[in-house]
Amino acid sequence: MSFNSVNTNRQAVFALQTLNSTSAALSGVQKRVSTGFRVADARDDGGAFAVAQAVRSDISGVTAVNEQLGGVKGVLQTTFASLSTVSDTMKQVRATLTRLADGAIDTTQRAQYNEQYVQLSAQIASFIDDAKYNGKTLLSTATAAGGGDIVGIRNEDGGTFTVSATDGALLKVDLAAPADAAAAITYLNGGFSTIDSAISTALNKFGASMQYVENQINYNAKKVDALNDGLGALVDADLAKESSNLQALQTRQQLGIQTLSLANQGPQVLLSLFR
Repeated sequence: MSFNSVNTNRQAVFALQTLNSTSAALSGVQKRVSTGFRVADARDDGGAFAVAQAVRSDISGVTAVNEQLGGVKGVLQTTFASLSTVSDTMKQVRATLTRLADGAIDTTQRAQYNEQYVQLSAQIASFIDDAKYNGKTLLSTATAAGGGDIVGIRNEDGGTFTVSATDGALLKVDLAAPADAAAAITYLNGGFSTIDSAISTALNKFGASMQYVENQINYNAKKVDALNDGLGALVDADLAKESSNLQALQTRQQLGIQTLSLANQGPQVLLSLFR
């Protein structure tokens, strides 16, 4: 093929091919700069994009799990607050029973202490009955009343854990006001001690459950951070490098346009041969 042809301009063809290649590369760099991703979609890297989508799905799952764990934590915090208040009130009940166990107090004083005992017992019952979060309580085993065990989700694969409910009736001071000092002493050594022990056991159980939920939430949050770091290493663009490439390709594009312009002027030179 002759280089001196007006039908086929090889120099222009080569220049156009180079310019097209440079423009395609420049388009890719501009896409990475504008999106911030080295792999923005499957066209950039199908395998990496598929992995990235799977990781993004895991991140969404773990994030949703933590949102659900927040609800369980709310129930446990409400329960723990209720039992803590009940435990403090039980100290006052014990103090009142101790005074009622004194046979030296007169009838008027006994009536006053009995009234105090009744009021404190009613307060404990209300603290237990009101321990609800979003209609759910762990101080009742009656599902119709929002009670019963809570089965929570702990990870994106559907793993679960269970927080067992406690029968709140066992934590209430349902003993009638003691009739005399002997009855008060019996309460202190019998029924009251049993209730007090049950409250302490419940506090310990729900305290441990709340600690577990908080630890799981913290772990999931760290897991999301780790997943995001891995995802970034897989698909994020190196913007410093891309900035350098962008400037280089823009320069090559300008040179390519000039080269193509010169190549297109080649056939015009042949006209001078016929003058």
